[in-house]
Amino acid sequence: MEPKSPKESRTVITDLVLPGETNPIGNMFGGELLARMDRAASIAARRHSRRIVVTASVNHVAFNKMIPSGSVVTVEAQVSRSFNSSMEVYMDVWIEDRENGMKSLSNEGIYTFVAVDETGNPVPVPAIIPDTKLEKERYAAALRRRQLSLVLAGKLKPADATELKALFAEN
Repeated sequence: MEPKSPKESRTVITDLVLPGETNPIGNMFGGELLARMDRAASIAARRHSRRIVVTASVNHVAFNKMIPSGSVVTVEAQVSRSFNSSMEVYMDVWIEDRENGMKSLSNEGIYTFVAVDETGNPVPVPAIIPDTKLEKERYAAALRRRQLSLVLAGKLKPADATELKALFAEN
């Protein structure tokens, strides 16, 4: 299976925030944003694996800025790292200023997807070869996040979490 660049999975979804998608003070519901992120991330994971994909976990979501009704919201997603059958997808969420059109980063998230066959069994996915500095940073951090998740789930002994141990080792 040929490795792929993160760019090959890049997915961009742009949409408008409508009044029915907002809370009483006129800002987008968090759950609405999570759903949009899940859709973008699933497309990115599918593009990378060319298989059916299922959401395995929402690893991290940062709601840094409120998104008001009427905003143009863009979710950019791409696979940051793949493992055996799983893929970490990193997303940046941008909002567009209504007056000047400038985009600003409002939120970010990291989801994990698993590629499956038609019966729901996990299947292998291609490796990732990061190109840019940011892709390389996200690629390296993905292994630490995965090891932490496995340690917390009791599936990996802390002593075997080599990338995590390296963060705390004295130089």
